[in-house]
Amino acid sequence: MKEKNKRVRQIINAVIIAAMILVMVIAAFATTAESVQQSFWALVPPVIAIVLALVTKEAYSSLFIGILAGGLLYSGFNFEGTVNHVFIDGIIASLSDSYNVGILVFLVILGILVALMNRAGGSAAFGEWAANHIHTRVGAQLATIALGVLIFIDDYFNCLTVGSVMRPVTDKFKVSRAKLAYLIDATAAPVCIIAPISSWAAAVSGFVEGQNGIALFLQTIPYNFYALLTIVMMVAMTVMRTEFGPMALHEKNALQNGDLFTTPERPYVENRQAVISPRGKVIDLVIPVVSLVICCVIGMIYTGGFFSGESFIDSFAGSDASVGLVFGSFFGLVVTLILYITRRVLSFQECMECVPEGFKAMVAPILILTFAWSLKGMTDSLGAKEFVAGLVEGSAAGMMSLLPAIVFLVAVFLAFATGTSWGTFGILIPIVVHVFESTDYRMMIIAMSACMAGAVCGDHCSPISDTTIMSSAGAQSDHLNHVTTQIPYAFSCAAISCLTYVVAGFTRSWVISLPVGILLTIGFIYVMKKRDSMPQESFAE
Repeated sequence: MKEKNKRVRQIINAVIIAAMILVMVIAAFATTAESVQQSFWALVPPVIAIVLALVTKEAYSSLFIGILAGGLLYSGFNFEGTVNHVFIDGIIASLSDSYNVGILVFLVILGILVALMNRAGGSAAFGEWAANHIHTRVGAQLATIALGVLIFIDDYFNCLTVGSVMRPVTDKFKVSRAKLAYLIDATAAPVCIIAPISSWAAAVSGFVEGQNGIALFLQTIPYNFYALLTIVMMVAMTVMRTEFGPMALHEKNALQNGDLFTTPERPYVENRQAVISPRGKVIDLVIPVVSLVICCVIGMIYTGGFFSGESFIDSFAGSDASVGLVFGSFFGLVVTLILYITRRVLSFQECMECVPEGFKAMVAPILILTFAWSLKGMTDSLGAKEFVAGLVEGSAAGMMSLLPAIVFLVAVFLAFATGTSWGTFGILIPIVVHVFESTDYRMMIIAMSACMAGAVCGDHCSPISDTTIMSSAGAQSDHLNHVTTQIPYAFSCAAISCLTYVVAGFTRSWVISLPVGILLTIGFIYVMKKRDSMPQESFAE
C-alpha cells in the first residue's frame, strides 16, 4: 500500500513539474521581454518556486528554478541575458545589499550565541528548571507563546531567541518541532505588527508620507484582525488541546513515539551530541538572552539617532533594523563570552570552537534566505509591484464597504508570492492613503490595517518568507515540515479575518467586528476539536 501511495505521489509530482515546464514553453513563444513587464507573468516565478517546494519537499532546487524562470522571462529567453540576470542582478545583488548582509551577520552571531549557550549548559539547565516549574504540555506551549509576545522588538530576533530558549522545554514535553516552529512564527510577525515599539512599526510609519506614521499605526492596531486572531487561535488551540491537518500527525507521533520530527529529515540532530559543560546554570542562558535584548534595543535606537537628540519613539521609527541588530547581537556576544570565561564555564578555546559550530548551524537558513531574496529580485525586475498596485488602484473606488476584505486578500496573495510583508505594505499602503485620506479617514485606517494584516498573513504562509525560514531555524525543524503543517492554521485564520473585514467594512467599528472575529475563531476551533478523528486523550498532559 505504501509503495502504491509513493508511486501515486511520484506521478503527481511529475505531472505538476511537466505543467510548470509547459507554462514556461508557452511563455517562451507567447511573450517577449517587454510584454511580461508589469503583467501576471511577473508572478509566475514565485508561484513556480512555491508549488515545486510544496510538491517535491525540496526547497533549494525549487527556489533556484523559480529564480531561473524569472531570469528567462526578464531576458526574453536569451541565454546570456538569463545568466547575467540570475547571477549578477539576482544572487550577487542580493548578497551585495547592505541590509541583507546585516541580516546574515545577525544570523551568524545568533547561531554562535546559541552554540555557546548549548555548550555552556545554559539551555540544558533552563530545561531542567522549566521541567520543575512547567508541569504540562499546555504550560510549555503557553510559555513559548508568552515569550514570543514579550520579544516584540523584531521578528528575526524573536524567531531565533524564542527557539533557543524554549526548545529544551518543549522537547521535554514532547512538543513536535513543527508545532514549536508554528508557535515561534505566529508570535513573530503577527506580534511585531501590533507592537508600537518595533522595527515593523518603524517600517509602516515610513511608508505614510505627509501623515504622523506612528499615530496612524496606533489607530490600526484594533483592526489588525489577522495578527490579533492568530494569537487568539494559538492560545485557544493550546488550551483546548486541538490540532488538525498535518500538524495533528506530527503531534501524535511526538507524543506516542517520542519522535519530534516525524519525517526522515533530522536537521541539527548532530548538535545534540556536543559536549556540555557540567558547570552550566540557568543564569548562563538568562544573562545572555537579557543582554541580547537590551543591546539590540540600544543598537536600534542608536541607528535611529536617539543619542543625537531624537525621542525614543522617533528613533525607533527611523532605526535601521539590520545595522541595529548586528550591533546589539555583537555586544550581546561579548557579554556572553565575558560571562562564561570569568565564571570558568567555558575556556576561551572552547568559546572559539563554538564560532564555526554556530556558523554551520545557520548555513541552511542563509542559503534559503539568499535564494528567497534573489527570487524577490526577479519579481521586482518583472514589475510585480506595479502590476498589483494597478489592479488595486483600478478597483478601489468601486466596492467601498468590501474594500478592506479585497485589500486583505490582495495583500495575502502578493506577500505569499513574493515572500515579503514589508514590500507588500510598502506597495499598498501609499495607494490606500492616496484613495481615502481626503474622503473617508475611518475607511483609510481599516484598509491600512487590512493591508498590514494581509501582508503578515501571506508572509506567515509563504515558504520563501525570511520569517518563515528563520522560524524553522529557531525551532530546528525541517523547513518544509514547518510550511506544510502551518499553512492549514494560517489559511483558516485568514478566512476568518477576511469575514471579519467584511463586517468592519460595513460597521466601521472594531468594537463590533473584533468580537465577531474572536467568536468565529473559537467556534472554528471547537468544531475542529469535535470533528478531529484523532483521540483527544493523545493531547492530554
